Amino acid sequence: MSAMLSEDKAGNWQIFPDAEAVAKAALHLILQAAEQAIASEGIFRIVLAGGTTPEKVYRLLVGQACDWQRWQLYLGDERCLAQDDPERNSVMIRQCLLDKVGIPPENIHFIPAELGAEAAAATYAAQFTDKLPFHLVMLGMGEDGHTASLFPGHVHNQQELVHAVHNAPKPPPERVSLSQYCLSQTQRLLVLVTGVGKHDAVKQWQAGHDLPVARITSYQQTDILLDKAAAGA
Repeated sequence: MSAMLSEDKAGNWQIFPDAEAVAKAALHLILQAAEQAIASEGIFRIVLAGGTTPEKVYRLLVGQACDWQRWQLYLGDERCLAQDDPERNSVMIRQCLLDKVGIPPENIHFIPAELGAEAAAATYAAQFTDKLPFHLVMLGMGEDGHTASLFPGHVHNQQELVHAVHNAPKPPPERVSLSQYCLSQTQRLLVLVTGVGKHDAVKQWQAGHDLPVARITSYQQTDILLDKAAAGA
């Protein structure tokens, strides 16, 4: 069960009891988007996020009756660490999901962040020449209102699809992130926000503050799923 916080052109805000309930609701929306995209286009392009609540979603996806052969996976951001570093989003996603479902390796498009921020950003941007829009982009939000690796106060070239990120306020400082523009090239946007530490940023977002997460939009549908702790409910 969820409580509708508000519904406007900025998104459908829904409150759930806890992070597990948020993950289950996200699972439903992802499966719905996948079914519709595959029925209409024969393919489902999804951007995945790192973080604890997305991890719960990936674990729930295992065992679902999905047409995995038609999924195309991308990442919203990655840390510039060794390819097998456990702090990388790709490692977590592979362990939780990809090692357990039948998505073809050629359909998995991870960020080659081990190349370094600049080279990885340039290489990854070439992936999107004819792949936009996405069908669904899933994001989380940090306590400062950042999303992917788009942080408050950072300035990027808004013409870029992928940014090289330096001096991130959270370690590691070197990262790669899809741009605000690229993340907004999506039919559906799904933002998962859980934990009491996110409450202040949620209040700022709803008050109209210029947070990175608030700048991401979608073509058709935006769902912001919060647990009670994040919503202050």
